[in-house]
Amino acid sequence: MKKKNLFLAKKPEDSALNQYWFSEQTIEFLVDHIESIYQNGQKIAFLSTPSIYCSLKNQEVKQNSSLFEFDMKLNKEKGFVFYDFNKPIEGLEQFKNSFDIILIDPPFITEEVWSKYAQTINYIRKEDAKILCCSIKENAKMLQNLINVVPQQYKPSIPHLIYQYDFYCNYNHEMLQKVNEEIGF
Repeated sequence: MKKKNLFLAKKPEDSALNQYWFSEQTIEFLVDHIESIYQNGQKIAFLSTPSIYCSLKNQEVKQNSSLFEFDMKLNKEKGFVFYDFNKPIEGLEQFKNSFDIILIDPPFITEEVWSKYAQTINYIRKEDAKILCCSIKENAKMLQNLINVVPQQYKPSIPHLIYQYDFYCNYNHEMLQKVNEEIGF
């Protein structure tokens, strides 16, 4: 019998914070993907993606990761960094040009919010950082302009969200070229 994801079991979604979690299968997919692209000693930033950070299996990956998050209920996580997208680089000086991999799932999909996340991403990323994020397909052009990412075949399942998101990234990987059988496209 498959074990239930502990994060999903312990942390309910909070609509006041616009938190809608990926499905258990999508969380597992993202954890496997992040752990597969990680290379020795790389630093990973999880921006507003606590369900993935908290579900990491590889302890070396987790030790080299930081969770940038507004929800103070998660501040007991070892890699927790308080993050308010309305102040995109405030308090992040120690992270300038630090991260090799960045995973992002903002609570809102507007250009205003994505522009603030882009400021953070461009501040904390290394020049050749791998960026993976999700948003609606209507944001494809905006995301390409802001952070140079393009849509991927694999789409996340977010059960309590009323619209379908796409994944976007700035690198090629075979895992992202597959169909998510959970949603059928």
